[in-house]
Amino acid sequence: MLQAVSVLGALLILLAFAANQLGRVDTSDLSYQISNLVGSVILTTVAVIEAQLGFILLEGAWALVSLWGTIKVVWGESPGQAH
Repeated sequence: MLQAVSVLGALLILLAFAANQLGRVDTSDLSYQISNLVGSVILTTVAVIEAQLGFILLEGAWALVSLWGTIKVVWGESPGQAH
């Protein structure tokens, strides 16, 4: 079951990335940011359960950056835009 959950998390991130690379979504789209956020939170949770420190660091950082990007989009800013 844990494997299925981690595959779902990875698919969310990979689908957002592929959609961006193919010009289907922009990084300023809320769907892109939410997909990255949810996927990385799922993978961080799995990494914590399995005590995989490297993946906790990687996915935890990804989740924090995705959270910041999501907040910026909700506020009406581009994720790459500086204040």
